[in-house]
Amino acid sequence: MPSQPKPILDILKKYWGYDAFRPLQQDIIESVLAGRDTLGLMPTGGGKSITFQVPTMAIDGMALVITPIISLMKDQVDRLRALRIKATYLYAGLSRGEVKRTYEKCLYGNCKFLYVSPERLQSRSFLDHLRQMRVSLIVVDEAHCISQWGYDFRPSFLHIVQVRKLFPSVPVLALTATATPVVVEDIQRCLGFKAPNVFSMSFARSNLSYVVRPTEEKVTELIHILRSVPGTAIVYVRSRKRSKQISDELNRAGINADYYHAGLYVEDKEDKQNKWMDNECRVMVATNAFGMGIDKPDVRLVVHVDVPNSLEEYYQEAGRAGRDGKRSYAVMLVKHTDQSVLRRHITEAFPDKDFIRTVYQRVGDFLGVSLGEGFQQMFDFNFNLFCRTYDLPVLPTHNALRILTQAGYIEFVEEIETQSRVMIFAKKEDLYELDTTTPGADQVLQAILRLYTGLFADYVFINEDVIAFRTGLDQETIYNALLEFTRMHILHYVPRKRTPYIIYNTSREEPQHVLIPKVVYEDLRERMTHRVESIINYAYSDTGCRERMLLGYFGERADEDCGHCDLCIDKRKREDHLPADVQQGILYMAGLRPRRIDEFLNTLSFPRDEIINMLSFLVDEGFVEHLDDDTYRTIK
Repeated sequence: MPSQPKPILDILKKYWGYDAFRPLQQDIIESVLAGRDTLGLMPTGGGKSITFQVPTMAIDGMALVITPIISLMKDQVDRLRALRIKATYLYAGLSRGEVKRTYEKCLYGNCKFLYVSPERLQSRSFLDHLRQMRVSLIVVDEAHCISQWGYDFRPSFLHIVQVRKLFPSVPVLALTATATPVVVEDIQRCLGFKAPNVFSMSFARSNLSYVVRPTEEKVTELIHILRSVPGTAIVYVRSRKRSKQISDELNRAGINADYYHAGLYVEDKEDKQNKWMDNECRVMVATNAFGMGIDKPDVRLVVHVDVPNSLEEYYQEAGRAGRDGKRSYAVMLVKHTDQSVLRRHITEAFPDKDFIRTVYQRVGDFLGVSLGEGFQQMFDFNFNLFCRTYDLPVLPTHNALRILTQAGYIEFVEEIETQSRVMIFAKKEDLYELDTTTPGADQVLQAILRLYTGLFADYVFINEDVIAFRTGLDQETIYNALLEFTRMHILHYVPRKRTPYIIYNTSREEPQHVLIPKVVYEDLRERMTHRVESIINYAYSDTGCRERMLLGYFGERADEDCGHCDLCIDKRKREDHLPADVQQGILYMAGLRPRRIDEFLNTLSFPRDEIINMLSFLVDEGFVEHLDDDTYRTIK
């Protein structure tokens, strides 16, 4: 007979130090403890992890947590271990020895949380081990990835239903921050919910003001906004190169900024993130790789310099502002060419099917996989070298691999960066008189023993830069010393590696037999088109209410306007002034000195279109002249 669950408030206080749950957390936890399949829709920063960590600590057995974000997986495991909670993870970058030790921990009850990437669910060995474990809860994070209607569909998520068959009486908890009504229904269907059961927080954020700012000079406007709104900020861009460029421009303008993207080393990411969290850096200019799992409550401003491809992405990223409940701003900068750029993304995302088949053939050649071979094998995959070898265009090739993944032929996984790791096999007394040939090897071993703990029990992450600093030895010497110790079976050293990888889900086939079905090409293209048109409509609307548009998109009805987005404020301005007020304001400013149009727009508290139309009228009527340097002044 199963034991009774422990009191959940006591667990919350003991491990996390909180006296009460946030809204919706307790409802979800009680649903899970009652054994019901549950879908939790909680906006960014709503505390999703508590909803499965607390109930797991309240019952016997282990939670299987399926998440597609490896960096977030590592971060959560580290946090749980810091709380003295036994947690571990499995992903494709681990060595065979690490995988074996992880299985042993879970099989012998030495683990409460096992985090896995969805690709692991396709491994027959994993499933054979899993069926022997005592799993009490199945958690699906980023659950929108299971739906082909979602904005980030991952076919590997579809294998979760096979895991459910191993544990038919175990409830599943699906969690996501953003989902439209169609996706909500699809998640429950794909996960085999026994009955519909959805807990949803309102998507409304009363303290968050949504603003769309048209401008042809985005960086200039960004600087103006950052100077106008004090406090911590995140600036989102679409490319790694652009994140550094804009960060540099902000610093030149006297604004303390740094940049962040997925291509940085783990240590650099942690250093930049920590400085931003500790307010040593005010502005983080980043790709969408930044923000997952970061709970900084006092972000006053989130600016999107580049328009994202969907309202789901925008809402999730914008929602990182104002988690402390104080007034904050989510600003999107748009210019007239952004619409065509967004629509071009659709074409780029779906290259010609013959090109996709060519990429499939080239991948097999590049990896040395023969026809009929490769099934369930994993290969390191240097994407940039692959494109250079066969002179393939980068973006279409990347999207071809994504479509081949969605079609089920391969699994192309980009987010893989493994830090160097060491586990010591020898007994402590055997480490004092080692006969080594690498100069400085003893110094390397002593530095590792001083710097890191737990080396005799498990693999521990190490940093060769830190070891080099402590010993004065160069990287090559440290590397060779660790390899020598590995050959001597003193320890096992897994060097740092950062490369994508490919798993073959089927044996390699002739390219003409590779079918690109409608459901992963035409249907997904149609859904992407819908998402792109939705965000274009949001970004270029000049009437209505921004928040109502967002709420309507996510299936939530708002009975009245928010009153604090840019459109609501513009509406109020129209009602509170006369055209003569606009004219007087322009003439006063232009009479003091020549002004650029942005100065009028940013200074005068009137609707943008009224300012622009009045300025044009005053030029036509000869009251104001437009100078060669693109400024305006009154005609004396």
